[in-house]
Amino acid sequence: MFKSLSSICLLTLILISLVFPTSKLLLLQQHAAAEGLIQKTHIILVHSNTIDNLANNKKNSPADIKLRNASLLTTQNATEVKNFQETFCGANTTATPDFNGYIRENTLPQSCEMPLGIAFDNSVDRVWYVSTKKGVLGSYDIKQNKFDQEHIIPNWTSRENPTDYSQIWTLKVDDSGGTKQQQQGEVRGGDIWFTDVKQNAIWKFIKSSQSFEIYKIPGNSSSFGTTYPISLEIDRKNNRIFFVGTFSTSLWIGDITKMKNGTSDGISQIHIPTSGFNGIDPALVTTGSIAFDSKKNSVWISMLSYGRKGELFRYDLDKKFFEIFDLPRELNSPLGLAVDSNSENLWITNAGTSIFYKLNPYTGNIIKFVTSKTSPRVFGQGIITDGSGGGSNGQVHDGGIESNISKNAYTLPYWIQKAPDGSLWFNEQEGNKMARFDPSNMELTEYWIPTQNRLWSICPSGSSQACGIANALQFSISNNNKQVWFTEWSENKIGKLDTKSHLPFSVVVSPQKELTVKRGESRNIKVKVTASQSASYFAKSNIIHMIASGTFTPTGDFGNSTGYFSQESFSINSDVKSKQVTFIFRPSIDLNPGKYVLMIGAEDEAVSNLRAIKLNVI
Repeated sequence: MFKSLSSICLLTLILISLVFPTSKLLLLQQHAAAEGLIQKTHIILVHSNTIDNLANNKKNSPADIKLRNASLLTTQNATEVKNFQETFCGANTTATPDFNGYIRENTLPQSCEMPLGIAFDNSVDRVWYVSTKKGVLGSYDIKQNKFDQEHIIPNWTSRENPTDYSQIWTLKVDDSGGTKQQQQGEVRGGDIWFTDVKQNAIWKFIKSSQSFEIYKIPGNSSSFGTTYPISLEIDRKNNRIFFVGTFSTSLWIGDITKMKNGTSDGISQIHIPTSGFNGIDPALVTTGSIAFDSKKNSVWISMLSYGRKGELFRYDLDKKFFEIFDLPRELNSPLGLAVDSNSENLWITNAGTSIFYKLNPYTGNIIKFVTSKTSPRVFGQGIITDGSGGGSNGQVHDGGIESNISKNAYTLPYWIQKAPDGSLWFNEQEGNKMARFDPSNMELTEYWIPTQNRLWSICPSGSSQACGIANALQFSISNNNKQVWFTEWSENKIGKLDTKSHLPFSVVVSPQKELTVKRGESRNIKVKVTASQSASYFAKSNIIHMIASGTFTPTGDFGNSTGYFSQESFSINSDVKSKQVTFIFRPSIDLNPGKYVLMIGAEDEAVSNLRAIKLNVI
């Protein structure tokens, strides 16, 4: 019947039939995790497809943020409203410190803002975000460490409906204003662009006039209504924007010099060839995202039928030609995209897994990588014992017992971005981490997000143990690589990751990069964990736990293969400077011969550090 639309940690279905027919639910499978469509059975979401006309910005005041139509509270089920607020407003957040040595969380000025799109504004040292519930554009002053006054977006219907919101998946700052370019007498530099699902539109906030403009997308979805605009890129050199919608198999191009407020002027449509999806219901074919390659003057597009088939497209803007890359069956749900302009490789996340991978567009070669396995903390289980753990199976997390839930759960790397230093960042939405991968040395560093919401996971009843995730759905990287900011959609927070903070330990493996092993035979891998003398932060317990994952399964689990450490956990600090353990790996006799990747490393309460080893199984 239904394929898994979210991770195993979100098992039960919303009573969605009250507001969606079954066909609509299937249409939403690509973004089910982010939209919360696979949630506790008592949660009911109300979606409206009404598109409002643009109102004069000056007619709106801070008072408009309040629920102006009080009658909705009497006509809507009070329990429904209560459940919505508990789920999406941070009401079920575990009380934890808002700083863990690397990540600091900031609660937004208003309650229940449901922030999503976020962008770092390097020119003024601010971070911009959008509230999908209140319909405001806000900013945080990094130098002053405080929120600025929020700007009210005209005609935001969810402000009047206690259980409504409009997703704003992408927010971008047009930083071409360094040269103060002018178009038609208007200074464009630093303007803010963002998508709007409900109104099927693209917005622009003009800093110079402190006003909003809306540009209507000249198309819709016969099955969903709105095109669900989700991904946007800016071509600053040629005054263009590119965007796609989940429920539109088209690339949209906006000529900024011709776009007019309240109209579709200046927006053109390029149909994406979808013959590769023949035989699949068109309603189940969705567009993932885009990435602009300014060096090649081309746009990459991901397209998928979740769990069935995936393809990548590269559109040459000069030749007006699509190049199609068919993906292997196990990578059937491409989503996030990032272009490495130096190597010209494309990096992709695969929805519904813990996998991210690299595509060489010239050879078609694909190398898969995987995150660490989903932390048992997501399910209310501890990861660190007393530091004397022996080696039993390499997958042990909680007192030598690993639950089937954790074994089969995936971390869901969602969006992926390339940083100025060449590293790649992505959000592990269901792993509750922000992650950095350095392709040059195949090092993966993951940062645990302090906040956890119990309603977004399978948590032990009656337990006071922290459990759940923060729903970190979008992020933005500063130009100087010093900070990564992200939104916590269901927690009413934005978070800052300080990338300057040194890790408390480092991991070195031997062999370092490649290993050949026969099926059924065991190989030893030496792992050395060394305390950092310049560490910015040490976890309170000072206990290190060894971790391992691999590309054998979509979740990073070893499947029928086995791997274990000679010692699972131990104490390490500035006094106990290093520890060497052995990881013993044995590929199962029924594992298909081929190329895989092992991820081996260590973690404490706040951070994990892993090294990738390319594995040739014969």
